[in-house]
Amino acid sequence: MSAMLKVLQLPVLDDNYIYLIHDPASGATAVVDPALADPVQDALNRHGWQLTYIFNTHHHSDHTGGNLTLKQRTGCKIIASRDDKARIPGLDTGVQDGDTLLLGEHPVEIMATPGHTLHHIVYYFPHDNLLFCGDTLFAMGCGRLFEGSARQMWESLQKIKRLPPQTQIYCAHEYTQANARFALSVDPLNPALQQRAEETVRLRGKHLPTVPSDLQTELATNPFLRESDPALQASIGLSGKPQVEVFTHLRQLKDAFV
Repeated sequence: MSAMLKVLQLPVLDDNYIYLIHDPASGATAVVDPALADPVQDALNRHGWQLTYIFNTHHHSDHTGGNLTLKQRTGCKIIASRDDKARIPGLDTGVQDGDTLLLGEHPVEIMATPGHTLHHIVYYFPHDNLLFCGDTLFAMGCGRLFEGSARQMWESLQKIKRLPPQTQIYCAHEYTQANARFALSVDPLNPALQQRAEETVRLRGKHLPTVPSDLQTELATNPFLRESDPALQASIGLSGKPQVEVFTHLRQLKDAFV
């Protein structure tokens, strides 16, 4: 059996998270969405790790800003969607939906999740129950639709909903407190959501992260994964409507939410 992966969470910028994933058995190390190079380099030096890969979920600069510097310093290989070659700095290996990589002996499955951007991908470690989902799924939220359609994002989230409930959700931003306020506005009678919102306020009051979460918790509290729930549908006046229609309206409400 492979050694357990170590995941290091680096808060950067206003609300971004960079993740370092280290396999003690092989020494292989990946970084997910390095907005900046120096915090990654500092963490690598501190732990005595050598960077093997950069895993980019999408092309936005707060996810790729450290790519070229880290590649120059470490000789790492940059992996991202093959369809985003023109927009990913330093891309070495293009991947697509259904591809599998290895970090040491740990399989990494690539899932295409268009919506936030057209060529967004996520990295799923099936043997380790880890999902690095960039800006597709957030704690109690989902990414804005900058390039893709609401249907595309809904279909992307359906893929994630089918993963095991114990899957750990490592999203790229600390948006949880704002997401909780919106979630309560559309799903006010949900006791699990009420409890989670209170816990979020407590954690953020101590400047502690609310990420990662797990899929089971998201399924119970994230309105963008609860489009089939009768109480939520009733709350927004769309009882019995198709799930994609409910999701589309939820995303529109969130875009306008203050």
